[in-house]
Amino acid sequence: MRLDRLLSSSGYGTRTQVKALIKRGVVCLSGNVLTDSSVNIAESDIQFITAEGNPICFRRHIYLCLNKPDGYLTALSDSRLPTVAEFIPEVFRHRSISPVGRLDFHTTGVLLLTNDGELSHRLTSPKNLKPKTYLVTHSGLPTGNDEVLLFSKGMTLSDIPGEIAKLSPAILEPLSGSQCRVTITEGKTHQIKRMMAQINRPVLALHREDFAGIRLNSTQNPGEIRELETAELQKLLDMK
Repeated sequence: MRLDRLLSSSGYGTRTQVKALIKRGVVCLSGNVLTDSSVNIAESDIQFITAEGNPICFRRHIYLCLNKPDGYLTALSDSRLPTVAEFIPEVFRHRSISPVGRLDFHTTGVLLLTNDGELSHRLTSPKNLKPKTYLVTHSGLPTGNDEVLLFSKGMTLSDIPGEIAKLSPAILEPLSGSQCRVTITEGKTHQIKRMMAQINRPVLALHREDFAGIRLNSTQNPGEIRELETAELQKLLDMK
């Protein structure tokens, strides 16, 4: 990794600030002053880097929570449409960060991003059922006890020709006349929209409130991204 990127992602400021730090001659590798901000540092040498006499604190893995706004693809690049990559802080954009799972183009709410491939796989693998809770705005009649029971038994979807999908039990919580809260543990394509369509309540809007116990901060507006707090991260790492 380039020295300036290493220092910037370790909390030493912007790339401009980091380059100024290097020019001052206070960044060393095993006691030898480094003056070239573009020099590549081997991963095995990171532990020997110091800045102003102190070992740098480099984090191998980054964990972010985005309040995904409407109208963004859950992807890192697209030739036609905006993607959630726009919200990754510049300091982390070279760290191979990717979304954990996906949210549809118009779905909003909690989206985790990380460069920890092992954790990402654990959170999205069909073998590991992690709860995801959505606030659903729908048309049609209010949901009630019949729909609660139907969801709790595990629905069978047959809306795609040649495909029958038996779903795991889900939790439906009726709210106002046009809203309900749904918790699922799977991640089939357009799953909640298909479930709601089967009970004749077409989805008008979908907002993910919770993913594996991670929620948005009360002040986290659409498009705002933050690093996970220590307790949140530990909760994810402790999951089997």
